Amino acid sequence: MEAYKRWVRENKEYVQSLESLANGLTWLLPERFSTSEIGPEAVTSLFGIITAINEHIIETAPLHKHTGPAEPNSFPYPLCISALKELETLVEVAAEDYFGEKKKWNFIALMEATKVIVKVALFRNSGYKMLLQGGETPNDDEHLKTSTPCYEIDGFAKSGGHQRPVNLWNNHGQNPYNLEGRALSALSRFGENARTLSNPAWLRRVQHQHAIIQPPGPVVERPTLSTILAEKGLPGALFIAGEVLFITRPLIYVLFIRKYGIRSWIPWFLSLSVDLIGMGILSRVTSQVHGKKEKIHLSAPEQHEIKRRKLLWAFYLVRDPFFSKYIRHRLERTEKVLEPVPAIGFLTGKIVELLVGAQTRYTYTSGS
Repeated sequence: MEAYKRWVRENKEYVQSLESLANGLTWLLPERFSTSEIGPEAVTSLFGIITAINEHIIETAPLHKHTGPAEPNSFPYPLCISALKELETLVEVAAEDYFGEKKKWNFIALMEATKVIVKVALFRNSGYKMLLQGGETPNDDEHLKTSTPCYEIDGFAKSGGHQRPVNLWNNHGQNPYNLEGRALSALSRFGENARTLSNPAWLRRVQHQHAIIQPPGPVVERPTLSTILAEKGLPGALFIAGEVLFITRPLIYVLFIRKYGIRSWIPWFLSLSVDLIGMGILSRVTSQVHGKKEKIHLSAPEQHEIKRRKLLWAFYLVRDPFFSKYIRHRLERTEKVLEPVPAIGFLTGKIVELLVGAQTRYTYTSGS
């Protein structure tokens, strides 16, 4: 395993390119959205889990000197959340195949409940800091290249959260392991490679030995629920409430679908209401400007996370019953109009097939 970790860390660009190609090709597997899709979904989930493991290996590479705060042995929450998200679709299609359309929601609810437990544990373990990318990216101020923590108490920064040994965000606030951040992270990796080549091998060995010998610093005390409530008062309590609403929204959505059915407007409106209320709370008690004592300051990655959550509202357009009533027949009409056109008609039909097929799966439109 150590040899595999070393190979992945030494060839991370090559590994990430292969993963992107493999994950893209899984969408072209035959009969992906047919009545028997357990096989293709199992392949997709396997590739997804391997990708999550490789990213975790790269993220936890011991590249930095241990001069900062000591990090206690912690549970790999981001890896666990990524694995659960990759398995969720497979669990959904398998449950539908073996237990039927109605009972599959019991298994989906169980998966969502597991994700809520893990995310709440991560939220608490990180010192009640905002979850980035649904908890898949650690919210670490030092390694996210942000000097401002999530909580600012009377003008003084209060550090918190478990420390991670690698920078997961580039200078533009993008996650380099996400599709939207690959272009910007490529420039960052180019600069890192140039600095690596400029250093002689003997100097890198001396630096590595010094990093190993260097003793770790003192353990940083994380903010607790009581300290946040005591120091920030109502804004701190509302911030935590807003994050809990975001974490539990998918589970609430599934439970109401399980009770009223996917064609009912009740789960759709309730889920949208939870999203709007949670975002309204966060907008009310947070600030992007330093010095406002009555509000919680957001770091640059947390500001990007707020924008990402607002973009997730677009999923409501492809969730039933809105999709079936207002979107689907327009897509099918467009497909029929463009069908006689060579090449364009084929591509349009494939896009509509993938979109309609993905829309039938809750896990593709959950937006958590």
